[in-house]
Amino acid sequence: CDSNISHLMSEIMRILFIIVIKTHCLSPCAGAGGWSPLVSDRYQWLEVDLGRRTQITAVATQGRYGSSDWLTGYLLMFSDTGHNWRQHRQEDSLGAFPGNSNADTVVQYKLKQPVIARYLRLIPLDWNPTGRIGLRLEIYGCQYTSDVANFDGSSSLIYRLSVRPSWSEMEVISLKFKTLKNSGTLLHAEGQRDHSLTLVLEKGKLLSTLARLSSCLLVSLGSLLDDQHWHHVKLERLSTHLNLTVDKNTQQAHVPAELSHWDIHQSHGLQKPILSNRNFHGCLENLLYNDLNLLYLAKKNNHQVSGNVTFSCAEPVSVSATFTDAHSFLQLPGLTTWSSGVVSVALQFRTWNKAGLLLTFDLPQQEVMVWLYLSEARLRLQISGGGRAQLDLSAGSGLNDGQWHSVELNSREDQLSITVDKDEGATAHVSIPLPLTGSQECRNPFRVFQGCMRLLTLDNQPVDLIKVQQRLLGNYSHLQIDMCGIIDRCSPSHCEHGGRCTQSWSTFHCNCSNSGYRGATCHSSTYEQSCEAYKHKGNTSGHYYIDVDGSGPIQPQLIYCDMTEDRTWMVIQHNNTELTPVHSSPERSQHSAHFDYAAGEEQLAAIVSQSEHCEQELSYHCRKSRLLNTPEGAPFSWWLGGPAPGQVQTYWGGALPDSRQCACGLQDNCLDSNHYCNCDADYDQWTNDSGLLTHKETLPVRSLVLGDIQRPGSEAAYRVGPLRCHGDKNFWNAAFFDKETSYLHFPTFHGELNADISFLFKTPSSSGVFLENLGIKDFIRIELSSSSEVVFSFDVGNGPLEVQVETHVPLNDNRWHSVRAERNVKEASLRVDKFPAATQEAPADGHIHLQLNSQLFIGGTASRQKGFLGCIRSLQLNGVTLDLEERAKITPGVRPGCPGHCSSYGSLCQNQGRCVERASGFSCDCGQSAYTGSFCHEEVSASFMSTTSITYTLKEPYELSRNSSALPSSIYSDTTLRGENISLGFRTSQSPALLLYISSFYREYLALLINQHGEDSSPLLSSPLLSSPLLSREANCYAQSQVQRKHGEDFNLTSDVEFNNIKSLILGRVQESDELEAELAGLASLGFTGCLSGVRFNSISPLKAALLHPDSPVIVTGPLVQSSCGSSSPADPYAAETTHSLSDQPSSADPGQPLVNAIRSDSALIGGLIAVVIFVTVSALAIMARFICSRKETYRTQEVKAAQPEDGHEFPFSSQVDCESAPSQNQKEYFI
Repeated sequence: CDSNISHLMSEIMRILFIIVIKTHCLSPCAGAGGWSPLVSDRYQWLEVDLGRRTQITAVATQGRYGSSDWLTGYLLMFSDTGHNWRQHRQEDSLGAFPGNSNADTVVQYKLKQPVIARYLRLIPLDWNPTGRIGLRLEIYGCQYTSDVANFDGSSSLIYRLSVRPSWSEMEVISLKFKTLKNSGTLLHAEGQRDHSLTLVLEKGKLLSTLARLSSCLLVSLGSLLDDQHWHHVKLERLSTHLNLTVDKNTQQAHVPAELSHWDIHQSHGLQKPILSNRNFHGCLENLLYNDLNLLYLAKKNNHQVSGNVTFSCAEPVSVSATFTDAHSFLQLPGLTTWSSGVVSVALQFRTWNKAGLLLTFDLPQQEVMVWLYLSEARLRLQISGGGRAQLDLSAGSGLNDGQWHSVELNSREDQLSITVDKDEGATAHVSIPLPLTGSQECRNPFRVFQGCMRLLTLDNQPVDLIKVQQRLLGNYSHLQIDMCGIIDRCSPSHCEHGGRCTQSWSTFHCNCSNSGYRGATCHSSTYEQSCEAYKHKGNTSGHYYIDVDGSGPIQPQLIYCDMTEDRTWMVIQHNNTELTPVHSSPERSQHSAHFDYAAGEEQLAAIVSQSEHCEQELSYHCRKSRLLNTPEGAPFSWWLGGPAPGQVQTYWGGALPDSRQCACGLQDNCLDSNHYCNCDADYDQWTNDSGLLTHKETLPVRSLVLGDIQRPGSEAAYRVGPLRCHGDKNFWNAAFFDKETSYLHFPTFHGELNADISFLFKTPSSSGVFLENLGIKDFIRIELSSSSEVVFSFDVGNGPLEVQVETHVPLNDNRWHSVRAERNVKEASLRVDKFPAATQEAPADGHIHLQLNSQLFIGGTASRQKGFLGCIRSLQLNGVTLDLEERAKITPGVRPGCPGHCSSYGSLCQNQGRCVERASGFSCDCGQSAYTGSFCHEEVSASFMSTTSITYTLKEPYELSRNSSALPSSIYSDTTLRGENISLGFRTSQSPALLLYISSFYREYLALLINQHGEDSSPLLSSPLLSSPLLSREANCYAQSQVQRKHGEDFNLTSDVEFNNIKSLILGRVQESDELEAELAGLASLGFTGCLSGVRFNSISPLKAALLHPDSPVIVTGPLVQSSCGSSSPADPYAAETTHSLSDQPSSADPGQPLVNAIRSDSALIGGLIAVVIFVTVSALAIMARFICSRKETYRTQEVKAAQPEDGHEFPFSSQVDCESAPSQNQKEYFI
């Protein structure tokens, strides 16, 4: 069907011009002559009549012979009738076709899909600028035959089988239809038990509905199908699966077993009348059931087919005009009757825009202007005079739905009315006095209309748009006459993951709210792919939405992330994780349990696959209830595990797959050595078989069957714990490129319509290509172009485009930086770290498919130029992680893995926590921190009673006597201190109170206390908020005291005293206070009542050691209870629950940050502010005291009386800072 059919057209070809002044006919001699209109503009065309509907497969163009006249671009239109033209578009919805570059070369374009048409029209767009329009044309194709039937709204066609057909695996119905009506029933098929399947045209869309007692929608497909063009429909049934195809788009649905075949022995109705006003008006062509042509049978009067149709297609002529852009207009002459104020205008329109001017005219006698326009998808009528609005009417709503809407405007004497969609009754009218006074305004205050119009009448006289096209009536510009060029950009929708598509005439928009995705097409996930990724953004334990495949089809799932250990666990709960008892019952021989997980099947499979390790507890507690009936008997119990629906497993927790053992059998320590499970011993006493299932291939546990429960006295209980997985194989997958000429290669990247690429990199180099993939003309590349700029470049056929991000900070600092690039049909974007993203919009009507065919190169290019030096990690393309490590193992110049994560993530370790490198990632060592947790962020706090005492011994007495210079065998490494760093948090209402006491073997001591002045109690002390003093002293300079809440205040004081041979550190009550002065001794004996948190003295954390490390040199007396009293947030039972919400997440929040369900109190906030104000104003009343008493007799030569307290109940206060003049002889100093 690819032969030249030009010779068939010699007698039937017609060449039409808008302005017929000079005609150039095609010469019968090949290659001579050509077509060239007198005027070269975009309003010319060449039309070819092939005499009958023909299958057209290609067209070829050539310039005019012996001239400089040729086309460089053109449009192709097709039609069956010579009216209602349809523009042919290429695969990327491009309308323009490339032409010639000279007059002699033939350029052929093969149509991707053959076009069936009788008429072809070629419209020049561009031509040789030094010549004029010139063309020689060839058309390729073959004859086309078909069977057609016309349905007029009362017609029907029914097909019945005389015998019941044998059941078949697949059945197919296919047809073509065309119609001007947007509603009607195309097909109705009946099955067993009153089930029926119907294909219905509804508002230009094809719906497949299933009905029994009530109707339900199976699938909806297509749009704008009421355009009087042929549309192909195919309905395929494969068992209980149904595929519906409309033109090029297919959707799937599931049908019940009663419709697993059409059961045509009852009836198969085509256009069977259901509702008279819903019957189909239009034509059907080539109606096939499997390979049976039903229209041919009807034409031959086959007894199985009955109906009242005509076997031709009635083609009503409806001439439309398309207003394509902001320059489109149609000007028509007014009628003489309008001078009297009697006006009647009617038209139909369709558009996607909410606003646009439909028509305007003036009434000279009344000196007014009339404006009929769309605003907010409603029709509005405005009559103005004198420069101000005199009348404003509105009618209709939602008129930008792409459907045809009718409008009638009638003015009679003193009454004016507008009617929208008359059949639906949307009418507005008003009585007005005419004429309206004022001067005429000649400006357009409204947006221009973009859309289609048809059936335009003035005073009930139709406007002949063909005459307008031929310049015989009115005037126009930028119109496409005799066609409606509306395009539904939301069918099929480019919005992914449930994003809602809306559109205007020239573009579309995706609403991604509540979808969990973002971007112009809702392509990129808002959430991380694992708990590991959340942790390395600084998050702590809580519920997070996990999107295991990123931009892939699997939906996000709410999962609990346990980050309390070095490992980060993903915990997937199911419907029964508790220990569940099973009682004996003679009525049943088995007990079964099914487990429904919080995550879906796809999420479960992906989580297990990408995790390094998964485990699930499986426990069975028994008394006279056997489990696996080892060693030889058939198992009484088993479980199903692994990918859905699961496989039968006959081993138990702690054992190996297929071993038919429990953990004790593997360890050879069962109660009865003759059995491999404790429960199989069948003892009349409670025992259990418990352990962890760790083989990912058999996880998760889906159901459990327990068999030996029917005997009298049998008792049992089982527990199946949640599925727990840790280790993200994708997040740490990395490769190190140590040569500029080295690279990794992978199969071609397929991201035709949507492509997202994300990775992390670190490098010392200032430039290098991260990745590149080439096509014949298309390409995609991401590179580091300079030390502070990343460039994302690509070409999809519209010319190269670049998106650049300039960071203004160096990226070659050998620290990890993140890159995320996305390209879709609307735009391209690039983000580097947390810098603002750069975007580049795609051309409105350009190529959209990215077509690549070479290998994907990582870390370099095919030319081995501009290679990358450094590390690339966690490289993902459209949610799929490339295994860089595995490929690097077999590639010279590239090494798997990449160490050195603390330089980037070390800041996550808080409160003196130390970052420790690991093979995959890092961990925080909290050994020298007073805090605990994965980031050393969790305060260690306890409630103290007055009798509570914690003594941390730094050095035993015999060590000092044996060798005074020897270092203690404790974590403390210095016995003589010229500086201290003390930090703690406290909450108490006690005043005065001793917070911390440190003593030495030389009767020196350091005390941190709360002192009360007079009778007042500071709000700081009684506030429920935590106060955090921090003290530090550097040798020969100063000591510093700070109380932190929302704001801090510093007190700088002088000291140059050494603190020698520290013996112990005491929190709470001091048991032995003989070495203290009387005042301080009395205070020490009272102890401390309240909360202490995060206590740290240099590198010692005595409270943490007492609570978490009982093997430390620490002695605890009295009650000590670990609690969360040190938490700086108000007590709230829900505060520990952190959750990412799809609906509640603020748009400005970091997607990696969890939302905390905390109860906020306005009074608490106000109280906190008041407490801060009072603290600032009465800071002298709430003081932190630190003093060192030196009683070394060998060095004491005199007393410095100026340093003695004047009052036994108070300590003097000094805030003067003078390091130079600090007294060097003071053996006793007071810091308040």
